Amino acid sequence: MTPLLFLIITTLIAYTIGRFTSAAAKHGLAPWPAAIRYGLAVMFIVTGISHFVGMREALIDMVPPWLPGAPALVTVTGVLELLGAVGLLLGPTRLWAASGLELMLILMFPANVHLALTGENLPWDDHLLPRTLMQVLFLAAVLAVIIPEIRARRGARRHRESDAAKRSGAATDPGVPTDPSAP
Repeated sequence: MTPLLFLIITTLIAYTIGRFTSAAAKHGLAPWPAAIRYGLAVMFIVTGISHFVGMREALIDMVPPWLPGAPALVTVTGVLELLGAVGLLLGPTRLWAASGLELMLILMFPANVHLALTGENLPWDDHLLPRTLMQVLFLAAVLAVIIPEIRARRGARRHRESDAAKRSGAATDPGVPTDPSAP
């Protein structure tokens, strides 16, 4: 539940700052995808740190027994979460980071199922249905970053292609002679 709270609270704060502060709006903080991106970054920083401090043993216990090297898996996923969080905030790496985090959320879901099915005296939010719903929400939040990023990149590529076609249009247009001395 804590990661969900970090996601929601940070997203709302980022959106509010972007919406009501002109300087932040100029830097693209106002739209929801940007606010969600900040929320996800904070969430993954908090969860990434928990792979090393505080919850490490509980996370190791969550790893299904059929997966080898539970401590190493927890370490690797913690590092990936931290790298992904930073990558979400950097334009050139945003799409790769979001895509990697999306894949990681899918691959880590069996650990959530394992905990829900085998854990004892679990808090309500560690039971299968709440954990599944939270995971779906996390996946949707990451998609809310991926989809606009893909659209923006496609739009930028179309714009570049259009500009290139305009610049070379006279030379490639069959109706326009390429030789200025031609009739």
